[in-house]
Amino acid sequence: MTESRRQRLDPADRRRQLLGIGAELFAERPYDEVRMDQVAVRAGVSRALLYRYFPNKRDLFTAVYRQATDHLIDTVHMDPEAGLEQQLTAALDTHFDYFTANRHAVLAANRVLAGDATLQAMMADELDVMRERILDSGALGDAPREAVGAVIASWLAFVRVLCVEWLAQPSFSRGELRDICVGSLLGALRPLVGEDPVGGGPVAVPEG
Repeated sequence: MTESRRQRLDPADRRRQLLGIGAELFAERPYDEVRMDQVAVRAGVSRALLYRYFPNKRDLFTAVYRQATDHLIDTVHMDPEAGLEQQLTAALDTHFDYFTANRHAVLAANRVLAGDATLQAMMADELDVMRERILDSGALGDAPREAVGAVIASWLAFVRVLCVEWLAQPSFSRGELRDICVGSLLGALRPLVGEDPVGGGPVAVPEG
């Protein structure tokens, strides 16, 4: 059966299969509890074949996380017809959906493997993309781009830390998490952005 399954999958399909199984396992359980032999068994392949694609668990996790990050970036869209608050809320909800569904993987990337240079570079790239999307969202008017970009970059780092803390110990609700994140950016931008050009009024900070 194993040989038959191997013959039915070309290398690209086999890699996709292993990535999918790795994503399932890293989402189901903490990083330290995932073993490469579990991936091989679930895929119906030998460990030797698995190691040809991913020499170790960290390599597999990095590939899984890169795929998830690319998908998450592709999924987040900023609606130029909406106000800044609505755009932020939609983008955060998309991220929160991923975070809650992949809690163990997110905690692993940000805590267990926090010193991994490749993962840190991936996260930095994602934050850069999100900063540019917010800057290009059409909801910031004529505010100075460099100053606003610095505020957004700092805010994205804050959101990342807060979300990891929330996943590790949810001491407040998801709705409260979202309101804290949205409100913190709108409040920080207020000195630079006095009006919401899409909404046609002042940038509104959600009331607690």
